[in-house]
Amino acid sequence: MEGEGEKSGAVPLLQSSSSEGTGTASAAQTLGNIIVSIVGTGILGLPFAFRVAGWFAGSLGVIIAGISTYYCMLLLVQCRDKLASEEESAQTKTYGDLGYKCMGKAGGFLTEFLILTSQCGGSVAYLVFIGQNLLSIFKTHNSLTFSSYIFLVIPIQIVLSWINSLSSLSPFSIFADICNVLAMALVVKEDVEKILGGEFSFGDRKAISSNIGGLPFAGGMAVFCFEGFGMTLALEASMRKRGSFSKLLAQAFTVITLVYLMFGFFGYMAYGDQTMDIVTLNLPHNWWSIAVKIGLCLGLVFTFPIMVHPIHEIVEGKLKKTPWFQKLPSNAYDHSSATRLGMIVIYISRAVLLVVLAILASCVPGFGVFASLVGSTVCALISFVLPASFHLKLLGSSLNFWQKALDFCILFCGLMFAAYGTYNSIVGV
Repeated sequence: MEGEGEKSGAVPLLQSSSSEGTGTASAAQTLGNIIVSIVGTGILGLPFAFRVAGWFAGSLGVIIAGISTYYCMLLLVQCRDKLASEEESAQTKTYGDLGYKCMGKAGGFLTEFLILTSQCGGSVAYLVFIGQNLLSIFKTHNSLTFSSYIFLVIPIQIVLSWINSLSSLSPFSIFADICNVLAMALVVKEDVEKILGGEFSFGDRKAISSNIGGLPFAGGMAVFCFEGFGMTLALEASMRKRGSFSKLLAQAFTVITLVYLMFGFFGYMAYGDQTMDIVTLNLPHNWWSIAVKIGLCLGLVFTFPIMVHPIHEIVEGKLKKTPWFQKLPSNAYDHSSATRLGMIVIYISRAVLLVVLAILASCVPGFGVFASLVGSTVCALISFVLPASFHLKLLGSSLNFWQKALDFCILFCGLMFAAYGTYNSIVGV
């Protein structure tokens, strides 16, 4: 590729190496894809994170996580452009490809493993959320447990997982988005009414918690909220005018960060020390709050197949390479198509995977602690440690002192955050 930084061997951080891409997505379409890729269930745990850390410390954690994630997403694009400028025939389409090019097989395996673990963590969080909300809806009926509600939705997920095309899932995705937006709007409405009703004292809401583990906990939750990091390269490559990606990404992150700040702040102000790890559990038990919870659960039920789709792709890719699978009789007219027996094996593997995720979800003690743990571990490594490592590996010789210092700072802080955040989430806050 041609670019201004090609002569010096460095690609300017805030510019793409090519202003025109091969993608077809407009700026508006890409902006929508960025928001859909990043915003997830973690937002409903932010009020609890603000309760644990304090409203000022929680806000600080969200802002730091947002700025750092944005910067590291640009590092990934810069690394990909650097490789493309050196190897015209190279195809670096995914995060895993970049890991392989930077650090060989070990780097590619580590990157794919972390992405797989992150997707599994997000999928488990979805199931935990669904289980806890269904349990609160039918709390007057004690015959079913939290785990029972999780396993009740698994048959639906197994059937949906047998839909092979993501485009076929788009109607479910649109329905899920509508449910999520309406439900979150009603949550904010309840928060504002509670605050305006004078049912709280601002002085009772702590700005900074005396608990030293509060800020790392909120940071882990915030990092979990900025999910979708693995989609960075695909989003940038999909643009018709790739040169505007950094500006568009900055706009998206500004809006998303402000929404996160307001949602966390108002949720904590409304409920104070009674804020639950999922803010919908604080809603009064009336018809409209039940409608909100059902709407969110329906939204997640139909979003879940998209969440686990990358996991199925990775698992099935490994499965198809096994000797016993390759010995299955192939189609005599089309060797690229799977046989009926092969498809049955794939469908069974999807069902088994979903059952395993359900078992893991039933063992999770709470949504907030689990989300913070995932954010502090795999999400921190994917979002901060790997991008800084790749950037130093590929462009270290062309970076000035301050650029190197910033990369090393992100790398070190990411490792320390992952270590302490993991410890903090496990021992409790």
